[in-house]
Amino acid sequence: MKKKSTTLPQELKPSALQTGRQEHAGHTARAQVPVVVDEAALLTDLRELIQSARQRIATVANSTTTLLYWHLGRRLLAESLQDERAPYGKRILATVSRELTVEFGQAFTLRSLYRAIQFCQGFTNQEIVSTLSTQLSWSHFVELLPLKDPLARDFYAEMCRIERWDVRTLRQKIGGLLFERTALSKKPQDVIAAEIGRLRDGQMSPDIVFRDPYLLDLLGLKGAYSERDLESAILREIEGVLLELGSGFAFVARQKRISVGRDDFHLDLLFFHRHLRRLIAVELKLESFQPGHVGQMELYLRWLDKHERAPGEEAPIGLILCASADAEQVELLQLDAKSIRVSEYLTELPPLPLLRARLHQAIEHARESAARRAVVGDP
Repeated sequence: MKKKSTTLPQELKPSALQTGRQEHAGHTARAQVPVVVDEAALLTDLRELIQSARQRIATVANSTTTLLYWHLGRRLLAESLQDERAPYGKRILATVSRELTVEFGQAFTLRSLYRAIQFCQGFTNQEIVSTLSTQLSWSHFVELLPLKDPLARDFYAEMCRIERWDVRTLRQKIGGLLFERTALSKKPQDVIAAEIGRLRDGQMSPDIVFRDPYLLDLLGLKGAYSERDLESAILREIEGVLLELGSGFAFVARQKRISVGRDDFHLDLLFFHRHLRRLIAVELKLESFQPGHVGQMELYLRWLDKHERAPGEEAPIGLILCASADAEQVELLQLDAKSIRVSEYLTELPPLPLLRARLHQAIEHARESAARRAVVGDP
């Protein structure tokens, strides 16, 4: 009996080309070198993933803690434990604090519960608290609670959120009377409230940016010194100066040359403000403010607007920093309409009570003047 042929049909036989490919693939696989793992790069990526996750966990934990205290305060306030029921309320708070401390630890002491009540009273809008809690820690709020002026409290909270101050910086800003030194503080209260509302929406105005006076004690200038000495000291301590000026300022130039016709002028300092989207021209004056300083600054601003202003930027603003300024002269010149600000600078700090009294006097004077202008219909 003949054996059946095992020869494959021609169409099923592998071609020489296919056979070559298979043999080549086999040789390539055998010759391939194993990939070496970059351990340093791998560790870097893993560390970043872990740190990022930890940061998100910390943010969520902080926000949850802050909102917990706010809800505790609201719940306690709902029991009307204040005013005429205060003696009864003290006993209730002492009891619940003792029970909560035993069960949950020292985060719920009697002092903590009083702070929670104060927190809910000072920040009544839950939506605002929820937004702030993503940037501000409970320790930030503890620093804000003692402030009696609700507008000042709201101002510091929003600036802390925008400029990402740590607790120490917030404490320094409050101690340095930042709010009282802003142009905003000298406006009527309804205007302040409206500006803070716009600040929550991401709109920062010049009234929030500029201060009066500027505290430049960090420059270490004592005795007699020249404008050039002042300018050089500012550049030498530029990091600290920018912290005093506020977040958003970026240094551009010193002694900026401004050529008008056949004459050359030199602007002392030029900055750019990221939030305002405009150039800030700064002139330093050792003497008291003089009305003649305004004409010089107007010339600089018009030149900058024509030659340096980039597309999309707002018109430049001028800041005249002087040793002192007469409030009535500055008011009569109506410099806001000319985009010019006048501020004093202090190279040596007076006692804090004296500075506070002086600032409050300036605020009252400015608000009274604004009220008079509103009555007579002046701009």
